[in-house]
Amino acid sequence: MAILGKNGFIRKQEVAFAKKLLAWKYEQSGMALPGEALLSAHAEKVVEDAHCIAKKSGNNVLEILKHTIKDIRR
Repeated sequence: MAILGKNGFIRKQEVAFAKKLLAWKYEQSGMALPGEALLSAHAEKVVEDAHCIAKKSGNNVLEILKHTIKDIRR
């Protein structure tokens, strides 16, 4: 199993972390939690965006994930 890359262990952990943050954010805002497939797709998009931002700015991906999810307002 690869550690790095789009299908690597670290990326999977980032997506899992983003899913937990998204679920928490939905719960805190009183919104209904979307289906598992939609939540996973949303988490993967957030992680991909965080990696793009990190590449451009040189920041930490986990901090960007936290900040991005904090600002989500559906």
